[in-house]
Amino acid sequence: MRKVKTALIHDWLTGRRGGEKVLEVLAELFPEAPIYTLFHFPHSQVPEIEKRTIKTSFLQRLPCLRRRYRFYLPLFPLAIELFNLQEYDLIISSSHCVAKGAIPKPGALHISYVHSPMRYAWNQYHAYFSAERLSLISRLLIPPQIHYLRLWDVTSAARVDYFIANSQHVAQRIERYYHREAEVIYPPVDTTFFVPANGEARQDYFLIVSALVPYKKIDLAIQAFNRLQRPLLIIGQGPEERRLRRLAKTNIIFHENVSDEKLREAYQRARAFILPGEEDFGLATVEAQACGTPVIALGRGGSLETVLPEETGVLFPEASVEALLEALDKFERLPFNKSAIRHHAEKFSREVFREKMIQFLARAWEKHRGQS
Repeated sequence: MRKVKTALIHDWLTGRRGGEKVLEVLAELFPEAPIYTLFHFPHSQVPEIEKRTIKTSFLQRLPCLRRRYRFYLPLFPLAIELFNLQEYDLIISSSHCVAKGAIPKPGALHISYVHSPMRYAWNQYHAYFSAERLSLISRLLIPPQIHYLRLWDVTSAARVDYFIANSQHVAQRIERYYHREAEVIYPPVDTTFFVPANGEARQDYFLIVSALVPYKKIDLAIQAFNRLQRPLLIIGQGPEERRLRRLAKTNIIFHENVSDEKLREAYQRARAFILPGEEDFGLATVEAQACGTPVIALGRGGSLETVLPEETGVLFPEASVEALLEALDKFERLPFNKSAIRHHAEKFSREVFREKMIQFLARAWEKHRGQS
């Protein structure tokens, strides 16, 4: 399949999170394929992606893009539709917003790996656009725009021949919103890089690695650790950062950007990884487990597929401070085996992802050729 004229589509390239790590493996599978993306912040990706042919949309030239790109959300569908993909026989989109809405040429095969249906429009709408977060003008303007995005999102699903979901949780949402079935292939975790430390004692802190956006519920964890006065390290950045810093007491430390090596060290030395919100999959929870670190997570969404209760972590039933505090108390009374936690994480390795993707793509291409 490497000789098939292929294009990769990704929503945007502004940082390196779970979606970008999926893209990195797809880029390895198709080394000649250009990457189409709405906008790209140079040097935000690993060198293997930065040196690729990256084609951006007209959004790349708009003012204040780096700080305000979310303000351009109503333009995203138009921007993705304007990509000219007429020379490609295979389109692979990596989508959590609009990438799956790219328009392939007639007869081309379009496979979309979906990290989530558009969160702003569906399951996380109220987290982003609740009335208390919006000005009067925003309360008048945003709901009609999101209504349009929902209509476009459902309609554009017809442009996809096969969906792949990053978890059973996301597959269920694809079926609910798009009325389409999706194969589940879990995202890749670099288990050769994220490994347990050799003989180093854990330090007395807990860890969060997350984008600082409303639906992640970082404020819930801050309130719990404010009450406990226990050390909490938060690695990440996002529009909620200023508010969260104001909320946190001195026992809570923030780091915006750290190297991969520093991130691994933070995983290795933490007493436990904290996931206070509902995740589609939760790549960081598996990276922590690859380092032998147990997880304390909200028992919803992807955590139900990545955390084994009382074996690799503790799940709490609701997104509340009290439920998290009870889970922390339970954690202190449970023994955890670093090797067993590590063994569980190996089921989500890059090698497993790569092999499953190759098999799926080959089946889909052969079926497509038979129908042509």
